[in-house]
Amino acid sequence: MKQYFKIVLLLQFGFLNVYAQPTVKIAKLKYNGGGDWYANKTALPNLIDFCNKNLQMDLVANEDMVEVGSPALFLYPYIYMTGHGNVVFSNQEAENMRNYLMGGGFLHIDDNYGLDQFVRLEMKKVFPNLDFVELPFTHPIYHQKYNFDNGLPKVHEHDGKPPQGFGILYEGRLVCFYSYECDLGNGWEDQSTYNDPEAIRQEALKAGANILTFAFTQD
Repeated sequence: MKQYFKIVLLLQFGFLNVYAQPTVKIAKLKYNGGGDWYANKTALPNLIDFCNKNLQMDLVANEDMVEVGSPALFLYPYIYMTGHGNVVFSNQEAENMRNYLMGGGFLHIDDNYGLDQFVRLEMKKVFPNLDFVELPFTHPIYHQKYNFDNGLPKVHEHDGKPPQGFGILYEGRLVCFYSYECDLGNGWEDQSTYNDPEAIRQEALKAGANILTFAFTQD
């Protein structure tokens, strides 16, 4: 099962065939509990465009939506989760997410401010015996095409805390990356949404590109 996503990516990115049309899809996670899972509407399309232009990826231009408990979860090598508010996983949803991650999938949780207290509890349902650990700045996720020697960039200021990158490791493999106090997805949004300086947007997009690259290529 762990090799499933790697084989699919090889096929879809064209290493094993000559099809020209983009076929690799990524998805945004729809969850229950009332939180705004749908936040940052332009974020993933902009990140996809950046990766296709600068990393020669062949990603489909718009992300899909997938529910936590759906079998369709297994169609995507990268799942993006964001929002500000409440998150609730049922036992079935937690089991589905656990099987997805154990089978080779990758979950990127991006705190859009206010998600932290909820997502930590729900991820304990997914992996009761595992905890988030802060990743050192030397971790490969910060050193793909772009180097971030000081970890994640800071896009928006909230509580005066530094941006942090946490991970859940299963059998030595990073299955979940959690960007916290960073507002990374806000940096991916259209410039007109927040009027962030273009330099900050570019740093956010580069960090996102690193995360996608790592998700697609880690052993």
